[in-house]
Amino acid sequence: MRIAVLIVLVAFAAVPSHAQPPGPGLKTGQMEIKAFQAIPKTKTAVQLTSDTSLARKLRGEVMERLARRGNQVGFSGGNVMRMDVSYFDLSGGGGSGYIRDSPSYLGPGSNPRMDLPRNKFERRDTYTPPPAGPTLRISLTLYSVETGKVLWFANASCITQGNNAEQSGINMIDAIFADPDKNRIADAGCPL
Repeated sequence: MRIAVLIVLVAFAAVPSHAQPPGPGLKTGQMEIKAFQAIPKTKTAVQLTSDTSLARKLRGEVMERLARRGNQVGFSGGNVMRMDVSYFDLSGGGGSGYIRDSPSYLGPGSNPRMDLPRNKFERRDTYTPPPAGPTLRISLTLYSVETGKVLWFANASCITQGNNAEQSGINMIDAIFADPDKNRIADAGCPL
């Protein structure tokens, strides 16, 4: 047992702090960029962690912004940018969880998933109410394929309704790529 705990501790300590998820300090409506170096002008592949219609549309926007910077973009390349697009509603909206009740941002051809059980896993002594509405969160992590090193990271979130999720995502991407080579925490460009 002690050996297993030691292995877990050593493995966690081996992960660089910049590769770990951002801390709890980032608020909804803000974005954060951690530029360990400027985004290199080499070929960059943008890969999605979840394949939804919204994620594919927003990946196209990211690829367009990278191309404007002078990067060659594609689905394979010298560096890999992992893109995570999450849209969730913690307000407890109803629905049976089947495909016919899929969220409004899912378009034809997406791969919807079943809802998770409605059981709440949380500490009861530190309960905070859910955010004011459905939340769209975008995370971008740029890795070097050769070294595996994280070169650049950005995270943004906005409260938005499903019918406005795509425009909110575009606004967040615009805010990120307005000045992507500097470490900063700023407004995510959420629509009012």
